[in-house]
Amino acid sequence: MKLNMEDRMLQVVVYTALALLSFVTFYPVWNTLVISLNEGSDTALGGLTFWPRAFTMENYQVVFKNDQFFQSLWISVARAVSGTFISILFTALLAYSLSKSELMGRKFYMMLAVITMFFSGGLIPTYLWLRELHMFDNFWVLIIPGMVNVWNMIVFRTFFRGLPDGIEESAKVDGCGNYGIFFRIVMPLSGPILATLSLFTAVTLWNEWFNASIYINNQQLIPIQTYLINVINSSSFQEQMAQITGASGAMNAFRSTVTSKSLQMTTIMVATLPIVIVYPFVQRFFVQGVMVGSLKE
Repeated sequence: MKLNMEDRMLQVVVYTALALLSFVTFYPVWNTLVISLNEGSDTALGGLTFWPRAFTMENYQVVFKNDQFFQSLWISVARAVSGTFISILFTALLAYSLSKSELMGRKFYMMLAVITMFFSGGLIPTYLWLRELHMFDNFWVLIIPGMVNVWNMIVFRTFFRGLPDGIEESAKVDGCGNYGIFFRIVMPLSGPILATLSLFTAVTLWNEWFNASIYINNQQLIPIQTYLINVINSSSFQEQMAQITGASGAMNAFRSTVTSKSLQMTTIMVATLPIVIVYPFVQRFFVQGVMVGSLKE
């Protein structure tokens, strides 16, 4: 179709705006990568923009020498995998039950669930509750308190209500029970919404750092994002380097080039990379999965 002058001008404006938006979004990530690949002492001079002036891998060598980094990375991976599975399972089960009109008190349960989206018990009551449950310094304190997400439940519920009734009726005629219908029929048909909400949940669990900083004192149980916050908030560069290189000073040769900022940027890049790698594999489910939540009953 031939475009007139107004349409062409509109396209120029739209593409220019999108290009600027993409640049503003991508540049901070790129600059973080550049700083992580540049000598810290050179970065301190300023003016580092698009390319490393003094390329080095020393920043990454220092980070990878720290056993605490890999321990925190393992905790985050275990939390993201197990937490996503548990959250999606229990959220889907709740949504499936609330999608059935024959469930007694369905509207009341739904109202209770929605209320929790707007009001919570607060930090202090939650702290006291988890303390009474003896969940402090426990891996499961990172998963169990948030294992049901109400927003995800509403999206699941909307999707389940859109499935043809004839599918479940045929399964019941063949002798399939409620759990059989859910696990053998409903869940396999929910691929796009499962992939979308699983990614949202995994990203949330991967990026969440606050709960660990409040409920966990054991450094062997802190996730990577909490470790990253500790690195960024360290009171001095010497404290960071002492923690990472160890008291023996086995990597003293790096101290002249590795700085606090280069260490922080490198840790950010390494902590962000795993979840970024996952995105391309589930991106094709986004459009269909996200559109489900936009439908009204």
